[in-house]
Amino acid sequence: MDFAFDARTEELRDRLLTFMDEHVYPAEKVAEEQRALLDSPWDTPAIVGELKTEARKQGLWNLFLPDAEHGAGLTNLQYAPLAEITGRSPHLAPTALNCAAPDTGNMEVLAQFGNDEQKKRWLEPLLAGEIRSAFAMTEPEVASSDATNITTLIEREGDEYVITGRKWYISGAMNPDCQIFILMGKTDPEGSDPRRQQSMVLVPRDTPGVEVRRAMQVYGYEDHSHGGHAEVVFDGARVPVSNLIGEEGGGFAIAQARLGPGRIHHCMRLIGMAERAIELMCQRAVARTAFGKPLAQQGVVQEWIADARVAVEQLRLLVLKTAWLMDTVGNKGAHTEIQSIKIATPRTVVDILDQAVQLHGAGGVSQDFPLAELWASARTLRLADGPDEVHQRSLARRELKKYL
Repeated sequence: MDFAFDARTEELRDRLLTFMDEHVYPAEKVAEEQRALLDSPWDTPAIVGELKTEARKQGLWNLFLPDAEHGAGLTNLQYAPLAEITGRSPHLAPTALNCAAPDTGNMEVLAQFGNDEQKKRWLEPLLAGEIRSAFAMTEPEVASSDATNITTLIEREGDEYVITGRKWYISGAMNPDCQIFILMGKTDPEGSDPRRQQSMVLVPRDTPGVEVRRAMQVYGYEDHSHGGHAEVVFDGARVPVSNLIGEEGGGFAIAQARLGPGRIHHCMRLIGMAERAIELMCQRAVARTAFGKPLAQQGVVQEWIADARVAVEQLRLLVLKTAWLMDTVGNKGAHTEIQSIKIATPRTVVDILDQAVQLHGAGGVSQDFPLAELWASARTLRLADGPDEVHQRSLARRELKKYL
């Protein structure tokens, strides 16, 4: 087995690591200071635009999209180590490279399923980083981990769809630059096949009947990296039938196609978060003295650091294997591995970040270090794109089926 990255990946890694050192890490504090002076906490700090301009100039743009027509043309295996690097600064780097969720998944949907008009109207400005977007799927009143439960109605009246429903934790919706929702709802609620009842439609943010009601916090944080999470009400919002993505009844299949790459992208970035946590742990352990000796000489601290390194190396290999399978046999052929990394990576990285917080004492839960916010983000990913238990249930069934 050859574990070396190819020449293009190595070249992009070197370029991206330099970009992080010279531009992203220094911008973290600047972005925080600028955000504090904005009229709205959801406005974008000026430094973000500067980072995007520089990233595009350096060719570090739309790296996530394997479609060479629209993106960088990288395979999942090539993109994995790059996404990991951006995970070291998850609130700035993915956005700077136009590789931030939920825009990435929405661009993939439009590139794969959108018609020419939809691509021109929405995909092109998203690819250019001129607008942001949101994905409206999760609902507060039902168990949205089972997408067949969704109750939002998409009812056809002549040449229009009328949309009625309530969504929440809709990532991206608080960003003023968010101009378009990809919404999943039911066009055939009484259909015999529960996986053919749903459809996806494009809903411009300024559509009458669309109300972004409130921002949803994540463990007390406002997640600016994803453009916030919002509760959104659709009260008789009308859009042309031409805003349908794909075909009626195709929403469930589109969602599955969208969520597969999204899950592995989250896991790639989570490994970068864990690497930064280990780096901070080591720096703290060497610099901090307690009970007459550096923390680095405390046995329990050494165990934390060693176990974290072992865990990250294991996770990285599984993520790379998953990326390789997605490239060679497709998302369906990599189903077991996609679920495995979705179960293992957020859970393990949360534990590593928790130990990093513990090592930093009161500082670990403060705003002076990034650990508490990183922990909140990683813990949320045990729920995003399906909670652990849903993936465990599906994975166990697949394993048991071999013996039935």
